[in-house]
Amino acid sequence: MITSTQEQAIKAKYEALKPELDERARRLWAATEALSLGHGGMATVARATGLAASPVRLGNQAWTSPSTPLDVRRRIRHQGAGRKPLTAQDQQLLQALDALVEPTTRGDPMSPLRWTCKSTRRLATELGRQGHHVSHSTVGQLLKALNYSLQGTRKTEEGTSHPDRNAQFEYINARVKDFQQRGQPVVSVDTKKKELVGDFANGGREYQPQGAPERVRVHDFVDKRLGKAIPYGVYDMTQNCGWVSVGVDHDPAAHALPPCCSGGSAWAAGCIPRPSKS
Repeated sequence: MITSTQEQAIKAKYEALKPELDERARRLWAATEALSLGHGGMATVARATGLAASPVRLGNQAWTSPSTPLDVRRRIRHQGAGRKPLTAQDQQLLQALDALVEPTTRGDPMSPLRWTCKSTRRLATELGRQGHHVSHSTVGQLLKALNYSLQGTRKTEEGTSHPDRNAQFEYINARVKDFQQRGQPVVSVDTKKKELVGDFANGGREYQPQGAPERVRVHDFVDKRLGKAIPYGVYDMTQNCGWVSVGVDHDPAAHALPPCCSGGSAWAAGCIPRPSKS
């Protein structure tokens, strides 16, 4: 016979363990206590804990069915239980998200996010306007499932190539060799990307004392006093030397050939010899 003292002990143990138990652990613990009490144990445990008789019975079945696969026995709920994923509730969600991320390839060149930052929050907001209510964190998970990832741009597009491009370079190469054989100067000139002059932000990182990064300007507006640096390079192919000038007041700046390119010293006035090819 089960006494009231035993029932009170079960109640006290349950109140102590309750915060740490999930559904499956609660059923198994209740079934263990019921089995230890013997006849009438299920009713006593249900009364002491306030649980229904069915969870205690399910726990008892789990203990007495060792043939059940381990992965099934470890499940908290039956397979298929719980809330359905959003993609199952909303069949058009993935298609709508895909159309927002890649509008031009999905036949929607007038997408509202075509020219804006496609952050997960913006995508979630726009999906909500279309009737697909989803959080920004779920949008990130869906994008990963669609094989999207954060990527920068890649410089690969050069435009169309002229049909006579190769012939043009062959002609230039032949003229260069002819001039070199006759001792005539052959000069290659090139301009580089303009750079702002001043304390502006640049890509990359460098070592600084902890918590004391170098301070730069917030906006990349041109300093009217310093202007822009305009690199302009000149290379003498025969003498194998080059010269780089940096102008700030002309675009392109007017530059003169360095002394080395006129037969002078290869190191004159900062002229930099080009390393020979191996």
